[in-house]
Amino acid sequence: MSTRTRRTFIKEAAAGAAGTAMLGSRAAAMSAASQDRVAGANRRVRVALIGCGGQGNGDLRAALRLGAECVALCDVDDEQTSKTRARIEKDFNAAPALMTRDFRRVLDRQDVDAVIIGTPDHWHALPTVLACDAGKDVYVEKPLALTIGEGRVMVNAARRRDRIVQMGTQQRSSAHYAEAIDFVKTGQLGKIRVVKAWAYQDWMGNIARVPDSVPPPTVDYDMWLGPAPKRPFNQNRFHFNFRWYYDYSGGLMTDWGAHMIDVANWGMGVTAPRSATSVGGKFGFPDDAEETPDTQQALWECDGFSMIWEHATAIGQGPYMRDHGVAFHGNNGVLVVDRGGWEVLPETETKSGKQTYRMIGQPRRRASGDMHQDHVKNFLECMDSRKRPRSDVEIGHNSMIACHLANIAFRVSRRVQWDAANERIVNDAEAQKLVMKPYRAPWTLPGAASTQI
Repeated sequence: MSTRTRRTFIKEAAAGAAGTAMLGSRAAAMSAASQDRVAGANRRVRVALIGCGGQGNGDLRAALRLGAECVALCDVDDEQTSKTRARIEKDFNAAPALMTRDFRRVLDRQDVDAVIIGTPDHWHALPTVLACDAGKDVYVEKPLALTIGEGRVMVNAARRRDRIVQMGTQQRSSAHYAEAIDFVKTGQLGKIRVVKAWAYQDWMGNIARVPDSVPPPTVDYDMWLGPAPKRPFNQNRFHFNFRWYYDYSGGLMTDWGAHMIDVANWGMGVTAPRSATSVGGKFGFPDDAEETPDTQQALWECDGFSMIWEHATAIGQGPYMRDHGVAFHGNNGVLVVDRGGWEVLPETETKSGKQTYRMIGQPRRRASGDMHQDHVKNFLECMDSRKRPRSDVEIGHNSMIACHLANIAFRVSRRVQWDAANERIVNDAEAQKLVMKPYRAPWTLPGAASTQI
C-alpha cells in the first residue's frame, strides 16, 4: 500500500465499505497520520486490544515491551477492561485513551495503527475483516476463525486492503521449531509416511454443570454472543470455557490443533488434506458440562502421507511420552518436536540377521528464547516492512482447514471429502453447512456469500 496515493486508497476503501452499513464511512475517514504510519519506519506503533482476557493481555504486554503504545481497550466485560487498564498503568506507566464495550468504536479511531484480537473464536472474523477495511493491521489469536468459510473471508479482506494479519501461532517464530522443520526438509528422515500431532491436557478435568443464570452486571451479554445463536447466559459457556462449545469454538481440536497441525503443515509443505475422518467422545467425563469431546482422534488423507491427531483431557502421557508435539515419521527415522525442543530417533533395519540403524539420531535440542515475544515482534516489524508475517493469515487459514474438517467429520459421524481448489466439502450438503455458519441478525460478515439467519 505504500506505493498507492492517499487519494486512491481512500477511494478504494470507501467503495469497498459502501455495501456494509456497519462499517459506514470508517475507511474513508482515515487520516493523513494513519496513512503515514503504513510506510513510516521508526515510529511508535499505536495498538488497541479487543478482548481483554488472558491471551489478549499477554499479546498486548508483548507489544508494549517492544515499544508500542496502547490507545484503546475493548471488552464486553467491564471488569476485564478495568483489570487490564490497571495492569498497564502499573507496569508500563501508561493509560489508554478509550475503554469501550464496542469494538467498532476502536476501529473508528484514527490514532489506531493495529488491533490485537483476543476475543472468543466466534468473534475473530468480523473484527478482523472490519479492521482491514478500516486500514488497520491485525494480530489475531488462534484459531483463526470459527469456520473455514470465515477464514477465507479474512484472507480475502487482508489481501483486498493490503493489510498485515498475523495469527498467534507463535511456533512459527521459534528458533528450535525452525531448526526442526529445516531438518525435516533435508530429506534425512527418508520418505515421510505418517505425521502425528497431539495434545494431552492433564490439567483439564471435570466441569460441573450449573444452571442458566442472569449475566453479571458488568457484562453486555448480547454483545458477547454477537453472531452466535441466542441463548440464556451460562457461566460454563463464558470466558475461558467457551472453548468447549461449538457455537463459539471447536474444543481442543482447534484450540491446540491450531498450533500442532500448523507445525505439521509447515514441515510437509501442505495446505489442506483430501479427506478427514474423526472419532471420539466424552469418555473421561461423560456427564460434565462440556459439549466438545474430551477424547478425540482424527485421520487425514494427504498427498503421499497420512496425518493423525490425538487429544485427551485429564491424562498427560501422549505419544513419545510427551503431552503435546508433532512427529514426522520417515523410513529412516522419526523427528519429534514440542515446545521444549526436538530430537531424531533412528529407525532400524535387519540385514543378514543383524539389526542396524538407518540413520544417525539427533539428541534432544532444547528450546531457547521467547517465541511469543518474537512472534509479536515479527508482526510489528512487518507493519513497517509490509512483508508477509511468519503466521500470515493465509498460512493460518490453511492450517485451520484440517482442524475444522476433523470437527465436521466428527459431528456428522462420517468421512468428508475436501475439494481444496474450491474450498468445499464434496457431495455432502449437511457437512457443507458447517463450512460457513449463519450469523445471528443483525450481524453480517462483509465478503461472505450468505451469513444471516
